[in-house]
Amino acid sequence: MTKDPHLRHQSERSPVVVRDVRRIDPVVLQSRRRQDVSGPDGVGQGRPDSDRADAARLREQIAELTEDLQRVKAEYDNYRKRVRRDRLAVREIAVVNVLTGLLPVLDVVEAARRQGDCHGAAAVLFDVLEEQLAALGLRTVGAAGEPFDPNTHEAIDYRASGTDQEAVCTEVLRHGYRVGDHLLRPAQVAVAGPALPHSPA
Repeated sequence: MTKDPHLRHQSERSPVVVRDVRRIDPVVLQSRRRQDVSGPDGVGQGRPDSDRADAARLREQIAELTEDLQRVKAEYDNYRKRVRRDRLAVREIAVVNVLTGLLPVLDVVEAARRQGDCHGAAAVLFDVLEEQLAALGLRTVGAAGEPFDPNTHEAIDYRASGTDQEAVCTEVLRHGYRVGDHLLRPAQVAVAGPALPHSPA
């Protein structure tokens, strides 16, 4: 009678050993390392106080870094605004310098139009010149009928009028020009207004 080899060697086999290598204990759902550092009664041996100190220190570092970041951002925003403002100022100064040099040309154009010499190609050239200068921000100052303003007008002639309660520009002898807030030159005008009081002798 032959014996089954599997049955014959069954008693000689080593017992099966199962090792639990999971990092999380499935019963208490906590890390096995945290259980290892605890005492036999499950109470931690000084680690919670250390963890709270570390957390407080990290919060302080985060607050300091956040404050530094906000300060750097504010400084960068101010720098960017200052650079933009400086660029605009430099551009405006350059435009003012160029247009100031072109004022004699505009005087010639104005004189030619008053004399009726603007015809054909000259008229087209003058129109294009004025359009391009207007695109750069050049504006004329002075118009007949507007109140006299010593900040923008230069009175060349003054006539007393009993009907006028305030000084009014009656004629523009030479236009003034401005670019933005910069007055390149005042307008020369003839003014009519109330009689001026005589100065005592």
